[in-house]
Amino acid sequence: MGLNRRRFLTASAAASAAGLAATSACAAEPGAATEVRAGADVLADRGFSDLRGRRIGVVTNPTGILRSLQHVVDAMHEAGSVDIAAVFGPEHGFRGTSQAGGSEGDHRDPRTGLPVYDAYGADAAQLAEMFRKAGVEQVVFDIADVGARFYTYIWTMYTAMQAAQRLGLGFAVLDRPNPIGGRVAGPRLDPAFASSVGRLPIVQQHGMTVGELARLFDREHLPERLPQLHVVRVDGWRGRTEATGLPWVPPSPNMPTADTAALYPGTGLFEGTVLSEGRGTTRPFEIIGAPGVDWKWAEELNAAGLDGVRFRETYFAPTFSKHAEKTCGGVQIHRDGPVDPIRVAVAMLVTARRLYPQVFAWRGDGMVDKLSGSARLREMIDAGADTTEIVESWHGDVVGFRRQRDPYLLYR
Repeated sequence: MGLNRRRFLTASAAASAAGLAATSACAAEPGAATEVRAGADVLADRGFSDLRGRRIGVVTNPTGILRSLQHVVDAMHEAGSVDIAAVFGPEHGFRGTSQAGGSEGDHRDPRTGLPVYDAYGADAAQLAEMFRKAGVEQVVFDIADVGARFYTYIWTMYTAMQAAQRLGLGFAVLDRPNPIGGRVAGPRLDPAFASSVGRLPIVQQHGMTVGELARLFDREHLPERLPQLHVVRVDGWRGRTEATGLPWVPPSPNMPTADTAALYPGTGLFEGTVLSEGRGTTRPFEIIGAPGVDWKWAEELNAAGLDGVRFRETYFAPTFSKHAEKTCGGVQIHRDGPVDPIRVAVAMLVTARRLYPQVFAWRGDGMVDKLSGSARLREMIDAGADTTEIVESWHGDVVGFRRQRDPYLLYR
């Protein structure tokens, strides 16, 4: 990013007005019938009383805010009623200053003076050692997810749960709405393809909140259940819809808008190809392309009549990542209604491979298999299967996961 983390954090601390830029889980949309309060707000309204009497380790990032836009760690610190032992930052860091695949390292937070541990990439044993070193007695998790299996924050949560279970610590999740609602779609991960972008056999678009996922992980995937799992529920969120009235600030540097999140469970698959997924543009995961792609792609995709989206021919030169500083042709996806992002992405992949055989290719490191959860997607596209055939191939996965997740749902 060309940004010096320490200079940024120090300058921000010196300027401290209302805290650093922060985020909540969902975009503000008209039509929310009642005020939605995230778990952090519910906890704050109780004066953080749930956390008194224990040294707290907070796993969070800029998404852990109150409705006032103040970060929950800053609010706890100012309240003086919570004994915060340390903060643990995931990918992109506690204050969110690092790009994809990066973090902020261990440091002391300039605003609060609290020790911050770099949890990104740590396994359960390493994270347990961080908890032990910091003197943590209860772990609190507050990070907004975007509803895709390959978004890494839910795996940070799972690792933190494993670490807490090893040490016999209680675990609390300050829940937030899933910003793309409760829809279930996509293939289930084959455990043989487990990686940092998908560790457990859930489907690609899980339709659950982090609190609900924590309940599922605790019951079905930890070797022993946590001594205590407490989910502070979202208040006022009904129907598992996207409409919440909560503010949106990017949960990671390449998730700038609610439209990005709505498309990401599908267009994130382009990270497994040689095409740019739009990193280095102002609309990552909404702009897709590569040198050698032209207007024909947009024309064919629009002719396919995919629900909820339209495609605009576009040209761009990413400032970093794939094809940096090179002119790319491609499409910008414009969302204009309810969308099935994985079907959209499959149609894009199928069409791009057929139209541009000299351009389209999979990355050589098998990333698309890790993202999709098996070799099935790649093999079917390479064999010439059409969009409907591919999407229908995981119907059983979707039905099975809906049944599996049902006992853990908190919002109906």
